[in-house]
Amino acid sequence: MYNGLKEPARGLRGEYVRILRVSEKPLLVLASNSPRRRELLALTGWPFSVMPADVDEDLRPAETPREYVLRLAQSKARAGAKHAGEAEFILAADTTVVNGKDTLGKPKNAAEAIEMLTTLRGHSHQVYTGIALLRLKDGRMLTDVCVTDVPMREYSHEEIVAYVATGDPLDKAGAYAIQHPKFQPVENLSGCYASVMGLPLCYLTRNMQTFGVAPAADVPGNCQSMLNYICPIFPNLQEQIG
Repeated sequence: MYNGLKEPARGLRGEYVRILRVSEKPLLVLASNSPRRRELLALTGWPFSVMPADVDEDLRPAETPREYVLRLAQSKARAGAKHAGEAEFILAADTTVVNGKDTLGKPKNAAEAIEMLTTLRGHSHQVYTGIALLRLKDGRMLTDVCVTDVPMREYSHEEIVAYVATGDPLDKAGAYAIQHPKFQPVENLSGCYASVMGLPLCYLTRNMQTFGVAPAADVPGNCQSMLNYICPIFPNLQEQIG
């Protein structure tokens, strides 16, 4: 079945990306320790450095998923501003998985990861990614939320156990990585692949343009090429992202 992929996704091209040349001044500080966000942000061509921000990620009573990811993204951006150096912007993001009425964070252990993946199997859930972009010179902050429907395939219990044994699910909301080359839990995606990974690049580009910063690369082209994915989202944002 057609799933929006040019070919089966094979994962990311390595775990390390060049962030800055030694003499290069960062335009952005990424307030995240996620290697996936680092690799995605590198596709924009903007020079950046990394300064993870530590904030309380507990869900508050009656807090909606949209409110939750926006609050954490904003909190991370403000925390990152304390160590921004000469950068012009702080970028922060937060991603959560929503299955019906349940908001799924990172599993606490292998047993919880197995439970999450079993619950998600065979139907669609939603992934919310909130981003916050803070301009340091005047404190102005722009925020955005990308919501993506994610259809999971009918993977077997044996596949779940084998995947959890790799340790990969333990630092990921919902206990999975969409880009995992062997497990490949998602099929027939028709939303933002990059957002499910943790950073919706077209949304980021649109917000940077609001601040008067033009793209430094072909962001949609780079994103689709790296992810081997034909994106249905960016054409609808083309007027905003140039």
